[in-house]
Amino acid sequence: MTSAITDHQLRRVVRLVAVLNLAYFGIEFTVARMIGSVSLFADSIDFLEDASVNFLILAALGRTARNRARVGLALAGILLVPGLATLWTAWEKFNSPISPDPGLLSLTGAGALAVNLSCAFMLVRYRQHGGSLSKAAFLSARNDAVANVAIIAAGLVTAFLWASAWPDLIVGLAIAAMNADAAREVWQAARDEHKTAGS
Repeated sequence: MTSAITDHQLRRVVRLVAVLNLAYFGIEFTVARMIGSVSLFADSIDFLEDASVNFLILAALGRTARNRARVGLALAGILLVPGLATLWTAWEKFNSPISPDPGLLSLTGAGALAVNLSCAFMLVRYRQHGGSLSKAAFLSARNDAVANVAIIAAGLVTAFLWASAWPDLIVGLAIAAMNADAAREVWQAARDEHKTAGS
C-alpha cells in the first residue's frame, strides 16, 4: 500500500470520525445538562475536543513532518481542555451533590461507547501512520471507550448500590486524569517527531 493511498484512506476515516464525534457531542451534552451529570458533561466536552482534533488532523495531513509535529504539540494542549472543564463541573457538583438519573446515565454512556469503539476500530490501523497526529486521534478514541464503560458502571452503581452523586463524580474526575495522560503521550510523540524532523 503506497503512502499516497494510505494518506487518502486516513483522511477519509478521520473526516468520518470527526463528524461522528461532533454529532454525539450534541446528544451527550444535552443529556448531561438535563440530568446534571459530571461524567457525561466531561465526556461530551471530550467528544467536542475529539472532533476538533480530527478536523485539525485533516488540515495537517500531507504536510511536512516538522509541521505535523507542531500541530501535534498544539493537540497535546487541546487534550487538557476536557480535564479542566471537568474540574469546574465537579466543583459545582460538590456544592450541589444530587445524583443523576442512572438509567439515562448508563444509556447515554452506552451510546457513547458504540461511537467510540467504532472510531477506535477505524483508526487503529493508522495509529502509526502520520506520527503524533494519528496517535492523538487513536488515543482519544481508545481512552473515550474506556471512559464510557466507567460511565455505564457509574449508572449501574447509582441505580443498584449507592444512590449518590459520588459514582458520577469519581468517573468524571478519572476521565480528566486519563485525558491528562493522553496529552502527555501525544506531547512526547510530537517532541520526538520534531527532533527527528530537525535532524
